[in-house]
Parts: sequence; structure tokens; C-alpha cells
Amino acid sequence: MIKQAFSSVAHSAAFSKFVTLLEGASVRNDHLLRVLTYHRVDRSDADAWLAPGLISATPEAFEEQLIYLKNNYNPVSIADLLAAYENRRRLPSCSVMVTFDDAYRNFAEHAWPILKRQGVPVTLFVPTGFPDRPEHTFWWDRLHQALANIDGQEVVPTPLGSLPIGTAIQRAKTYKLLRDYVKTLPHETAMAWVEDFCCRLNLPPAENPVLSWNALRQLAQEGVALGAHTRSHPLLNRIPLSEVEAEVRGSLEDLQREIGSGTPIFSYPSGGFDEQVIQVVKACGVALAFTTDNGINDLRKIDWLRIRRINISQRAPLAILRARLLPVWTYLNAEGVVYR
Repeated sequence: MIKQAFSSVAHSAAFSKFVTLLEGASVRNDHLLRVLTYHRVDRSDADAWLAPGLISATPEAFEEQLIYLKNNYNPVSIADLLAAYENRRRLPSCSVMVTFDDAYRNFAEHAWPILKRQGVPVTLFVPTGFPDRPEHTFWWDRLHQALANIDGQEVVPTPLGSLPIGTAIQRAKTYKLLRDYVKTLPHETAMAWVEDFCCRLNLPPAENPVLSWNALRQLAQEGVALGAHTRSHPLLNRIPLSEVEAEVRGSLEDLQREIGSGTPIFSYPSGGFDEQVIQVVKACGVALAFTTDNGINDLRKIDWLRIRRINISQRAPLAILRARLLPVWTYLNAEGVVYR
């Protein structure tokens, strides 16, 4: 109810005017870095078999957001950030970075043409075990597809009990419950449960939604910076440390082999990390690592292996994005109440 009430307010003209007032009162400075996280830029009715919650924006909304960023902030590249990390130069005031996780195919179809048109640099984090592997797909998309293809049932048996799937709203709620349940399990147990669940429903193999290596090479040639996102996209705090090293180092090596890119940057899959994982990431030679922790980064005291980001949701209007870019939004700590 709180989220619904805030959603109504956030879409109102009054809220937009309020944000404008906050923007006018905000002090511009040169020590804050904002990093935005996108997953899919697509229309809601496209690729219905993919989990809709990872659509960050429609193409039209995405372009509107980039135009706003260009006019009010200074978009910077990963090269700029690496230079700041190495103390070669400072970032411009009101710096903002655009990043994408997971390398979905619709990045090349929708997001990249808009980014090129607007002249905004971007970093794409790739789970390197997925390109050119037709049998691979993300477990959350497979789980969504499984629930969407159940016909003639009102409930489905799960480890959480019999959950309702009779209506679209019930299916969406059940999907979220099962998605969150899977994230609590050790990685191997989690993947085995998803596979068993889908097999019991006689679900056919899902389509791999990740860009091919040829497509990634073309994007790199055109100016997209590519970063490591592990090989198989596990929650790194749900696997043994020896496997963490294999996932991180292997992903970096895959990019070097296939793209010729040795950029020491990394994104934690689903934000799964702890202090031990960070030490392994550091030992693998990573200089900059991006989390899913919400917030704005103060470059005077930034932890370069815990860079905060702002996750973008298609449910949030432009006014919400504008508000979340302001330093005051971090202090309000409203992330848990609004859009995730």
C-alpha cells in the first residue's frame, strides 16, 4: 500500500515540481559520482518469456532519461573513472556513469543506438559463460517462463507450500516469492531446484537471451566498454571461494581472449558479495568493482571495490530518477520504500 501510494504521488505534477525545487537548492560539487544500472531496454510486450521485472525502461523513456542526463550532468566513461582511480585526473562535477548488467540481446537492438545518438558512454557487464551457448539461460527467466506456461492449475506445489497461480497477479507474486527463495540457497542447490521445477512442468529448453561474441566484438569496436560479470552469474557469497576465483578470473580471461579487452572492471552478480569475496576479486586484479548497493559515491572516500549504483526500474517516472540523482535522496534512504 505504501508503494502504491508513493507511486501515485511520484507520477504527479506536484512531485515533479517538488523535485525541481530540490534541484535548484542542491549544491553542485565535483566529488560525487552517480552510477546507473540498467538491465533491459525494451517494450513491455516484447520477449514475453523473459522476466518482465528486468526491463529498466522502454526505448522512449530511456532516451528521455539520457537527454536529461546530458543536459544536467556530465556523463563519464569507465576510462574516465579508471583515470580518477589511478589519480591521473579528477572527474568533472556532477559526474554520472551508465552501466548495463547481463548483456541481453536487446542492448544492441534498443539501448546502444540511443546511447550512440545521444553521445553517452556506456559500460556493459558480460556473464562470459553465456555467449554462443544455446543451452544456457538465466535461471530467473526460466522460472518466469515455467510459471507462465502452467495451464489449468490454480496452485503450484513449491518448497514454500502450494502457491496460487490462477491469475496474472498471483503468478507475479508467486514468481517473486520463488525468486527470493532461490537466492537464499547455495548456488548448486538453487540451480538444481530450478531445473527440477522446470522439468517437472515439462518446460522446453529456453532461448539464450545473451549477445553472441561476434555481436559483443562489434559493440566493442563501436565504443562500448565491456566488463566482467563472472562466467555463470552465481551469487558469489553462495559458492566456495575457490569457485569465486574461477568465476572472476575466468570471466576476465574470456574477455581478454574474445575481445582483447583487459580492462580490470567487474560487477557482482545480483549484488552477492562479502568481505572474503572482495578479497578474491582484488587478488584477481580487479581495480573497480560495482555493487547493487543503492547510493551515490563520494570520491573522497570511495571504496573502489564497493562502488554503489542506482538501479533503474521501468515503474519509475523521470521525476524519480531526477530525485535519486540528488544527494538528499541518499540521506532519505527511500530505496526500500519506492522502486527496486
